[in-house]
Amino acid sequence: MESGPEGGAASDATRIEGCAHPSVRALLARDHVGFTETARTFGSWLLPPPTSITLIINVGETFGELPAAFVAGLDDTYSVVTLGAAVSCVDVKLSPLGAYRVLGGMAVSELTGATVDLSALLGNPGRRLLESVRGAPDWSGRFTLLDRFLAGRAQAGPQPRPEVAHVWRRLVNGAGRVSIGALAAEVGWSHKHLITKFTQQVGLAPRTLGRIVRFNGLLRRLQRSVEPVRWSELAQACGYYDQAHLDRDFREFAGTTPTEFLTRRVPGGSLVGDGVGGRR
Repeated sequence: MESGPEGGAASDATRIEGCAHPSVRALLARDHVGFTETARTFGSWLLPPPTSITLIINVGETFGELPAAFVAGLDDTYSVVTLGAAVSCVDVKLSPLGAYRVLGGMAVSELTGATVDLSALLGNPGRRLLESVRGAPDWSGRFTLLDRFLAGRAQAGPQPRPEVAHVWRRLVNGAGRVSIGALAAEVGWSHKHLITKFTQQVGLAPRTLGRIVRFNGLLRRLQRSVEPVRWSELAQACGYYDQAHLDRDFREFAGTTPTEFLTRRVPGGSLVGDGVGGRR
């Protein structure tokens, strides 16, 4: 595990990273993260739509009025999350197909745009996980409990359709820039059948997910770029027709202009959500 500062003048926070067990790596979009924040000069986070499904278990105060443990599905727009006075939580990022297995084959589309109490979603297993993670003495113990829980759920859960998994990989590896018609031909499905099955097991239609994959790729490039940002060059590199096309995605997926987006960043990658209208 490694720990380090997540914020600067705007936030006093620490991020603890723990390597997931190899048995659950295929379920995850990244390794487990423990996050604590005791002081900040802002009251909310801005969250562009992710390509992963989030499982949060609070070991301290909750986020605003959200449950102590919850699952947040994919979304086709940004969210603004109200924060408590202090934050201490475990943050798990499941790939949509990993979530399909862990959640017992439920239609992942039922989570789209929603935040659901883990206990309401899974019943007693969800409640026991919350209690055990909160009772663990340290982050390492919490991550181990999560690994065991995820491995057990995945072993008992169904596998996604191989056609859906193929399309998911192609969209992610192709930075979202793959023709849906070509993908349908590759798996031998009609366009309509592909959209139906993919949406059910991933949470969004392929075209929408492709746009979000492309936007998230742009954000990663933006984190590595040196200001002043050359927006037109960045747009072209990420597959946008022009800067106006990029501007529309910023409005839709971040609720801001590209320039304003930069002013909302705090060290470590978090975004200040104050003043942006949004859900959650």
